[in-house]
Amino acid sequence: MQTQPAFPTPDAEQKLYRKVALRIVPYLFVAYVVAFLDRVNIGFAQLQMKGDLGFSDAVYGLGAGVFFLGYFLFEVPSNLVLQRIGARRTFVRIMVCWGLVSACMAFVKTPSMLYAMRFLLGAFEAGFFPGIILYLTFWFPASRRATVTSWLFVAVAIAGVLGGLVSGTIMQYAGGMGGLAGWQWLFIIEGVPAIGLGALAWWVLDDSPAKARWLTDDEKRRLQAALDADEQAKRHVASASFREALRNPRVYLLAAVYFTLTCGTMAVSFWLPALIKGAGVTDMLHVGLYSAIPYGIGAVGIVLVSRHSDRYRERRVHYAVCTIGGGLALSMLALTTDSLASLIGLLSVAVVLTFSALPIFWSIPQEYLSGSGAAGGVALISSLGQLGSFFSPTMIGWIKTTTGKLDNGLYLLAMLLIAGGVTLYFVLADARQPVQEPA
Repeated sequence: MQTQPAFPTPDAEQKLYRKVALRIVPYLFVAYVVAFLDRVNIGFAQLQMKGDLGFSDAVYGLGAGVFFLGYFLFEVPSNLVLQRIGARRTFVRIMVCWGLVSACMAFVKTPSMLYAMRFLLGAFEAGFFPGIILYLTFWFPASRRATVTSWLFVAVAIAGVLGGLVSGTIMQYAGGMGGLAGWQWLFIIEGVPAIGLGALAWWVLDDSPAKARWLTDDEKRRLQAALDADEQAKRHVASASFREALRNPRVYLLAAVYFTLTCGTMAVSFWLPALIKGAGVTDMLHVGLYSAIPYGIGAVGIVLVSRHSDRYRERRVHYAVCTIGGGLALSMLALTTDSLASLIGLLSVAVVLTFSALPIFWSIPQEYLSGSGAAGGVALISSLGQLGSFFSPTMIGWIKTTTGKLDNGLYLLAMLLIAGGVTLYFVLADARQPVQEPA
């Protein structure tokens, strides 16, 4: 009679985490594709709506950025609520509300309406991304988290690909249908899926492994044992309550670093279509097709870089290389606006490196946070850092309106991105080396 091993084999553990990933990651992946698409589709819409509504680049930049003010104000409360009421209810509320607001963006007429709708979109979406980051900590230990999280940012890249193809097609061919312009149909068509996904969350997601009927009792115990070991390993450095997280200097350092990263990623997301159009591409469908190339390349790079980081359990060097390289690529964009091939090449490098830095970054905060400290701390880092997403398009829009060029804005954001990479590498202690918290 063959005896069972006393401890699960590596193959058994791999099979268990694959089972968990296949259950929850595909849904989160699709939901984040839709979320990011609804967040940045204004980058395509502005190619027509600015002319139709008489908006300047400064109005557009502020409208793109004000989303993140709403996001900033409601992100921490949303994540604290998730900790109390669970992920299913939180994600249903978030996605249904943002889908409705996104679709209603089609009926914006004035700058004030644009600012109000973008603020509401940010307020309703607030908590979705930090909620996902927190939710993954309920299922995966730190050693597996960067690879799993990387799929969220592959979703960002896929949203860029789909955003280019779908948005370009809608704006090229849907204009005039029902008396609506192409950019209006863009908001309506891309806003509706979030509503359906929100309703689906109730049946797809479970609040924790203990409540998952698709796991055996043994699988639940093994998952919980791995998560408990994770918490035990970081007990000397982790802030366990939100109050402790508020006093943890690492939280604010990480928020400052994340601010610089969002400045870089949003510079690409919101202005990539305009850069391609500025290189002489006037057909909306062609703008969409060219926009898809950097994001398609970026999707592959994100997974490879994240797996390499997880394999070596090293974050700081990986992050520094990605952000410094991404900053250099951004700074060189201003020199290549007349060459479409060079522009696409540099945009591809910028997308691969800046977006690959995102999953690496988000594998770091949980090393210093646990319990309600993780719920509030992750949201606090995200909300403070997301102010960079307000600063980036607003500043570039103002600079472009004032000078007629994007150059100085790109230089500024490139320097911030590089500064963030240097800061994290030299200032933040390696997460594998416990550092005594100040009294």
